[in-house]
Amino acid sequence: MIHVDQLSKSYDSLDALHRVSFRVSPGEVIGLLGPNGAGKTTLMKIITGFLQPDSGSVTVDGLDILQSAREVQKVTGYLPENAPLYPELSVQACLRFAADMRGLQEPGRTRMISDAVRATGLTDRLTTPVGQLSKGFRQRVGLAQAILHRPKVLILDEPTNGLDPTQILEVRRLIRRMAGETTIILSTHILSEVEATCERAVIIMNGRIKADAHLSQLSATADAIVSFQNPTPDMATALGSLPGAMKVQAVIDEPDRKTFRITGSANADLCPLVFELARQESWQLTELRNERRTLESVFSALAHEEGEVAV
Repeated sequence: MIHVDQLSKSYDSLDALHRVSFRVSPGEVIGLLGPNGAGKTTLMKIITGFLQPDSGSVTVDGLDILQSAREVQKVTGYLPENAPLYPELSVQACLRFAADMRGLQEPGRTRMISDAVRATGLTDRLTTPVGQLSKGFRQRVGLAQAILHRPKVLILDEPTNGLDPTQILEVRRLIRRMAGETTIILSTHILSEVEATCERAVIIMNGRIKADAHLSQLSATADAIVSFQNPTPDMATALGSLPGAMKVQAVIDEPDRKTFRITGSANADLCPLVFELARQESWQLTELRNERRTLESVFSALAHEEGEVAV
């Protein structure tokens, strides 16, 4: 549905994007992560046709963004971080204006507006001028206009910015409901939001892609955690001799219980080997699992490599 190929964009001497490439399949929901100034907003503006790249290409639903920007925008919904809204218009008038700009006609226009209002919880604010709304409700109006025309592609830049915890949960539920039918790119600083709503994360730093993988792949490691009751003195040495084991560290060391972290080499599968060793030695195994990383730890490690401050 979205194909970004070797995309570059500079502002004077600053490389905002450098040869960025990735693909998004139809119905996929991906999280776009990166520190401030990493190039996320520039990337989203290019995908939606608001900026032109210096080089590279973007296709959306088979349409080249440079040659068919209008057609791309017809199938795309876009919520920038600060949604451009007219403060003097009521919520209802604002959405009707958005429908006019989208060229929506009856039959179907009224139903589309009603569906967007219900989906974003704006039913009780229809007659309220946008300028009198809280930041959270203004964000809802921006989201409503982005999904008004039932887009094939939805680009969301900090969609829960300014929302309270209940409203954040509502937006997450909306995104999950749209997943499968709508292709969604979600940019956010809230890592838990990506874990709650996205299948995959694209991490961008200093204008370059640092990681692009499903969340399960990002969190996976070759390390194993193993615990034993009534440990014996030779356990660490025996575990360290297993194929693929690089380091064995005791993380809990008590007379009647010991837990080890075994650092594995790339692609090592330690758990079956540990289980077989424990069976052969008649060790009392109480826990055995692959260690998992959080998205926060992955992001922080990449930021440290780049000399970035993880935001």
